[in-house]
Amino acid sequence: MTLEDVTGLFELIAPRAGKINAALKFDFGEDGLVLLDARQEPPTVSNNDGEADTTVTVSLRDFGRILNKELPGDLAFAMGKLRMSGDMITGMSVTDLLNR
Repeated sequence: MTLEDVTGLFELIAPRAGKINAALKFDFGEDGLVLLDARQEPPTVSNNDGEADTTVTVSLRDFGRILNKELPGDLAFAMGKLRMSGDMITGMSVTDLLNR
């Protein structure tokens, strides 16, 4: 999975993200980041750094494994492979969107 793949995925779910009313950043370290800003209508997706209510830090490889159901998200969190800072409820809301 590439940063472009993840960005495309977030672009697909962005129209459903308006109810979150928050900004969420997925930080993939050296591989880049994706910022979903649902504080505006319509929600936007970019690879530019910015302020976020919640930041999820995970490697791009592990994020792909989580999406492909090869690595459970809760196990990745428990193992320290996925870290979340800021508003945890926002993070959980995006998890719901990704699972649809």
